Amino acid sequence: MANNSGSISILQLTDLHILPNAGDKLLGIDTEYYFHAVLEHAFAEQPHFDLLLLTGDLAQHPCLSSYQRILKSLAAYNIPCVCLPGNHDDYDLMQQVFNTAKVNCNKQVFLGNWQLISLNSQIPGEPGGRLSHEELLFLENCLMANPNLHALIAVHHHCLPTYSIWMDIMMIENSPALLDLISKYPAVKAITTGHIHQAMDITTDSARVMGTPSTCFQFKPKSMVFSVDNTPPGYRIIRLYADGRIETELDCLPVKLTGLQTRKHDY
Repeated sequence: MANNSGSISILQLTDLHILPNAGDKLLGIDTEYYFHAVLEHAFAEQPHFDLLLLTGDLAQHPCLSSYQRILKSLAAYNIPCVCLPGNHDDYDLMQQVFNTAKVNCNKQVFLGNWQLISLNSQIPGEPGGRLSHEELLFLENCLMANPNLHALIAVHHHCLPTYSIWMDIMMIENSPALLDLISKYPAVKAITTGHIHQAMDITTDSARVMGTPSTCFQFKPKSMVFSVDNTPPGYRIIRLYADGRIETELDCLPVKLTGLQTRKHDY
């Protein structure tokens, strides 16, 4: 982006799939190694961000040790970090571990002329997503209480189809309710998600909807069945401007994954 003056910068990381022990592999990939590599790459390209945003599936098999190692990695950068749950996460455990002044699971964060609203789309024990009545009510209350603030919504599951059949059965099952709600609030400028392990950037009548690649492996776009490729780990940078504009870009590691396995996993 040519002009970054006056913007709030957010580094979005998603779908880390950190395993219980350092060095463990998922689909032949050391997910923790690439999580660290993505962090290092992002901060080498841009030394400062105002916020780190982690949009779910922080752990693959959630346990205390995996979340503690993630916390240690995030805390080392000493900037605010907001974490929200994905379908693989243990949200109760996340809230216990990510409970510091810098790294937490705060659902509403104020950033200048903006508010970041994080939603929980988990259906416990299921890979798919849904926004409960309570989550939708929370969202509407945040928007009603702050009509003069622009809003960015973060949630794990996607709310628009990717046209990968196997993936889209896991999207937020009541997405129309979400999109209908935000259509009543022009302050909502965008929704950013994880889960899909690929890029998405679609503008609807309601808002701009962005999906972000994983810090580990990616899924092949528009695939009828579970399918991964060797597209490198990536991340999204979001810049929020006081007048409501959003600028965003994707970046990735300058590598292709090797040793990637393609057996089916439950996502």
